[in-house]
Amino acid sequence: MKDVPSTATVGTGLPPRRKGRPRVSETAAPSLVEILNLVRTGKATTRQEIERRSELGRAVVADRLGTLSELGLIDESELGAATGGRAPRLVRFMSDRGRILVATLDQTALGVGIANLSGDLLMEHHEAADLTQPVSDLCERLMTLFRWILDRQSGGPDLWGMSISVPGAVPDGGETHFQTTTPTVLPGWESFPLVETLADTFDAPVWIRSSVETMTMGELHAGAGINHRTMLLVKVGKRIGAGLISDGELYRGAQGAAGLIGSVPVTVGQRSGTLETMAGSDHIEREGRAAAERGASEILGDQMRRGNEITAIDVANAAQMGDAAAIEILSQSGRLIGQVIATLANMLNPELIVLSGSIAQTNDILLASAREAIYGASHPLVSRDLQIVRSQMGNSSGLVGAAMVATEGMFAPPMLRDWIMSGKPQAQPLFQQLKARTAQQLKAGAARQQGRAPSPPKS
Repeated sequence: MKDVPSTATVGTGLPPRRKGRPRVSETAAPSLVEILNLVRTGKATTRQEIERRSELGRAVVADRLGTLSELGLIDESELGAATGGRAPRLVRFMSDRGRILVATLDQTALGVGIANLSGDLLMEHHEAADLTQPVSDLCERLMTLFRWILDRQSGGPDLWGMSISVPGAVPDGGETHFQTTTPTVLPGWESFPLVETLADTFDAPVWIRSSVETMTMGELHAGAGINHRTMLLVKVGKRIGAGLISDGELYRGAQGAAGLIGSVPVTVGQRSGTLETMAGSDHIEREGRAAAERGASEILGDQMRRGNEITAIDVANAAQMGDAAAIEILSQSGRLIGQVIATLANMLNPELIVLSGSIAQTNDILLASAREAIYGASHPLVSRDLQIVRSQMGNSSGLVGAAMVATEGMFAPPMLRDWIMSGKPQAQPLFQQLKARTAQQLKAGAARQQGRAPSPPKS
C-alpha cells in the first residue's frame, strides 16, 4: 500500500500522529469503517474478536485501532475479564465524542432533546405547539430551543447532527445519507428552506423521518422492543400509522411510505370509511360530543354544560371512569384497529405488537378491544406467542427514535467512508455542497427571519 499524507487529524483538534508510526492512506477507510461499526454495535469488544469477525490481520487491526483512538472514536483503557491468560483490553465506542439534537413535531406539541452518539437521550423538553403556524415561526422556535439546550451543554462535545420527527410519511426520494433539501411533508414547507436553515445555523447534517418511524425505532432500542427482532408498532391519533421492524431493521418501503394503514377501508354497520375516519382521535372526539349532546354520557354531558370542549382524551378518561357511552366509543375504535392489525399480523407474524399514541396510553379499553380482535382473527401459529402491549415510553419514544435515525445514518458505511478520516460527519462532501449552496442562496436574499427570538423555557 502506497503511503499518502494522512488527513486523520485535520480539523479535529487532536495531536498529530507519533513519529515513526505508519500513516494511514485513504484506502484504509473501508477497514476503519468496518472495525468502528463492529465496536459501535457491540459485535466485537476486544482486538481478538475484531480480528476474527473482520478477518483482518493483527497488524492491520492494531493500526486501525490506533487511528480510531487518535480520532477519539474508540477507547482501550479498560481491561476485560481474564480467561486463563492475560486480561484483554476492551475496545469501547466513545459515544460522548459528539451530540445529536432531536425534535418531534406533532399536531399540538413540540418536543426537543439532545442525545449521544449511541442514541441515549440526555435531556428533553416538551411544550404545546401549533403546526398550522407559519413554518418560519416554527423554525425560529425550534432554533431557540436548540440553542437553549446547547447552552445548557456548554463545554461539552461538538454537535454532529440533527434529527426531526414529523407527522406523515417522508418520501425516500433517493436520499442515501441525510436531507439535502426540505421535504414537502407539511403545508408551507415547500416555500421555506427549513433543512437548509438548520444546517447552516448549526453546521450539522439533518435527518427527517415520520413520527411513526421514529417511535418504532425508539421502542425497539429503549422500550418494549428491546431484544425483539420482529415488531409492529401502531400509533393511534388523528392519523393511524404502523411501523415495522423486520430482522431488527426498520422497513420503510419503496418510497418511505410503509405503514399507511389509516387509509385502509373499514365498515361498521351501514357506515364505511377509512380506518382514520372511523377509528382515529377525530372520530372519537365527534362521537363523544354527539353522546354528550343526546344525553347518552353523563360525564361528557356535564363537561359540555360547563362550556368545555370535548376532546378524544376526555372521551378516553370518561371511559376509564366507567361511562358506558364512552366505553362503547373506545371499544368500537379498538375493534376496528384490531381487525386491521390482525391482517398485518397474519402476513408478517411479528413477535410483538405495540400500541402507542395518547389515546392508547390513557386507558385500557382501546387496548383490550384491539387485543380481542387481533387474537380472534389471527392464525393460531401467529397468535401463539404474540405479545400485544401498550408503549411505556410516551413522548420520549419519538426523540429516542430520531436519535437512532441520525446515528444509523451518519455511521452507515457509504456515509462513514466519506468522513471517517476527518473525524466528524461535517466533512462529508454532500454536506459541504449543501453548505455552499445555502450560503449562495442566503447571499441572493433567501427568506430568513431576523426578529427577536422568544425566551427559552425555564430550566
